[in-house]
Amino acid sequence: MAKQAKVKVRVSTHPVVVMEAEVARKIRQHARSSMKAEVCGVLIGSTEHERMTVEACIAGINAAQGGAHVTFTQDTWEHIYKIKDKDFPEHKIVGWYHSHPGFGVFLSEHDLFIQQNFFSNPQQVAWVYDPHTDEEGCFGWVGGNIEKLSAVRMGYSESIEITNTGGNDYEDDEDTPAMDSMARAPRERGRQEPAWMKWTGLTMGYIAAVVLGFVLGHQWLARQVDPVIRSYQQILEHPMDACRVLLQPYMQAAPDQNGAVAPIQSPQQAAPQPQPKAPAEKGNNGKH
Repeated sequence: MAKQAKVKVRVSTHPVVVMEAEVARKIRQHARSSMKAEVCGVLIGSTEHERMTVEACIAGINAAQGGAHVTFTQDTWEHIYKIKDKDFPEHKIVGWYHSHPGFGVFLSEHDLFIQQNFFSNPQQVAWVYDPHTDEEGCFGWVGGNIEKLSAVRMGYSESIEITNTGGNDYEDDEDTPAMDSMARAPRERGRQEPAWMKWTGLTMGYIAAVVLGFVLGHQWLARQVDPVIRSYQQILEHPMDACRVLLQPYMQAAPDQNGAVAPIQSPQQAAPQPQPKAPAEKGNNGKH
């Protein structure tokens, strides 16, 4: 028979919350069913000294949902107690859960009101999950105030010994198995990449955009300028041919009636000259 692993936890005022991995999976699944509006439910389990164990959850059917709030209605409570009395008669409500779709893990003023008025027992907690980022957190009563708890465990495959030695640290025995992979996944996904990686990616993207623009601009400019450059190169390499091409309209003349070709004339000479007018003859005014 395998040796039962133990986790020694030193607690002063913070309670220790142990949640079954299957319960966490159901909470996440319920939250992902509504990615725009909050959902809620209650946590079912047991408490022993400073330790609270969450063994099941009941979804809050017919809750008043909103984009940034959720409320337990009378129909919701009737449904919750009906399921609890039927399936979990020996357990009690140890807290509640709700989702924050897209705006992080914290307790709003509305959430604090629910915690203070419906879950005011010092051993009742509030579990918050963001389905957009897979970030989650647990809040509970510490010295009369509601704070985020750090002593949260997943899996419930270990037994926990509570020792009132002060402090919030905990020690793992050598035989303690690794934490359940489902509990680790949200924590890994919730980590943000280092700032230098973000800036390096942005810089490389800008450089790639500039290089691409330069290449495309060079190709477009080459198509526009290359024909002109070729024309000038041909003129420089064959100046006589270029002169003939330019003077060709003036070097060709049509033969006259006798078949002779008129000499080359400049444009000024080729232009027709005005003919002088003949002097008008004096009339004799009818005199002979």
